[in-house]
Amino acid sequence: MAILSVGYQGERGAYSEQAARLFFRGKARLVPYAQFSEVFRHASKGGAHFSVIPIENSLFGSVHENYDHLIRSKLSIVGEIKLKIQHQLMASRGTTLKEIRTVYSHPQALGQCQEFLRSLKRVETRAFYDTAGAAKMLARENLRDAAAIASEQAAKTYGLKILKRNIEDNHHNFTRFLVLSTRPIKPKLHPKTSLVFSVRDVPGALFKALAVFALRDINLHKIESRPLVGRPWEYLFYLDISGCPGDPIVRQAVSHLREFCTFLRILGSYEAGKTR
Repeated sequence: MAILSVGYQGERGAYSEQAARLFFRGKARLVPYAQFSEVFRHASKGGAHFSVIPIENSLFGSVHENYDHLIRSKLSIVGEIKLKIQHQLMASRGTTLKEIRTVYSHPQALGQCQEFLRSLKRVETRAFYDTAGAAKMLARENLRDAAAIASEQAAKTYGLKILKRNIEDNHHNFTRFLVLSTRPIKPKLHPKTSLVFSVRDVPGALFKALAVFALRDINLHKIESRPLVGRPWEYLFYLDISGCPGDPIVRQAVSHLREFCTFLRILGSYEAGKTR
């Protein structure tokens, strides 16, 4: 049996890698890419069987770049997983907390640990492109007066010592990841469907579009608007709903929705993800 390959953005030890490991239960070869655009490009060309991307964080909101990549690609959403984000302060072995003068991490991680960072004396923060990338740099250069904020897996991957655990200001910090593939699936249990559409710029158009789900008691989990490129002040609307197009009631709703749309695309159906 061929080993599945799964692409993700970030260095080894990134939270996306952790989400991929949990979703595929360690039964896949994980392939890191530097940029989200590379993840989508390689997946679309068959460079990976699946891809795992973050789509929203419970504190900082949506990853807008990935919504834009979704509409431009032909990949289908085939799964999701929600990961609790726990930030660890790590440093080279032998370095103590009192010796730390600089802390590196992704801007979001630094922002999510502001209260802890303020408690440190004479310490400055420096933004880095990736949490795991900051840990990798720290280990490679063997900095003795610096630390990184990243995952526990990053500390293990790069041989760093965790100085302080779970330093995030809000412990209810979760990121939702999507699993993408070139082949759509039909979920068996707890199905969800993601779709994107645009409507005419006339009074009541969006209300009528959303009403097709309310009239049929279809639960709407999320709505996200993004600018429609090339058409200023017009928008695409991304929806997550319960059910899948194979269900008669969902099929009727989508058919009804088409009456109000200038554009409509099903992004994928998948089983509602668990929180890990």
